[in-house]
Amino acid sequence: MSDNTLIPAIAGDGSLYPIDKMKAHVDGLLHLAVSAFVFDGDLLLIQKRAATKYHCPGQWANTCCTHPHWNETLEHCVERRLVEELGFTTPLIRHQTVEYAAEVGSGLREHERVTLFSAQVDRKTLRVEPVASEVEAVRWISQTQLLREVYEQPSSFTPWFRIYLQRFPGLSFAQAA
Repeated sequence: MSDNTLIPAIAGDGSLYPIDKMKAHVDGLLHLAVSAFVFDGDLLLIQKRAATKYHCPGQWANTCCTHPHWNETLEHCVERRLVEELGFTTPLIRHQTVEYAAEVGSGLREHERVTLFSAQVDRKTLRVEPVASEVEAVRWISQTQLLREVYEQPSSFTPWFRIYLQRFPGLSFAQAA
């Protein structure tokens, strides 16, 4: 897949510079990202990535995650991507920023400084319309069920989602809600 999107990479001195998204992943360079967690009470909306995604196809992930475009705010980025992947908008709360690195297959590596966002919604009235080129399926899941499934079938979940659950216990439920 060719994707010439410029995203913000992070230099050693902390300054940002534009880099091609694929180069960031091939070289494993530190770059900015966002992750959204949309809840209805204690249920989390998760998505199964489309089979055509350039990395981690067909794996389950948190509600939404992406990279901001160069000169795009994190808030605009996460709002844009919710629409592009799941067809809805909702007010989001900004939370902490975490950093991780992981192999994501096909010789690609994520090394991200991720700002987390969350929202509480009523799933009975929220209209989720997954975009087929981005999302294969969605479902609501409890923390207990999610942890059980990750334990039983870790390869069914994206590396970053497993890292969030392992390194930041309760983060995607208790702290982000």
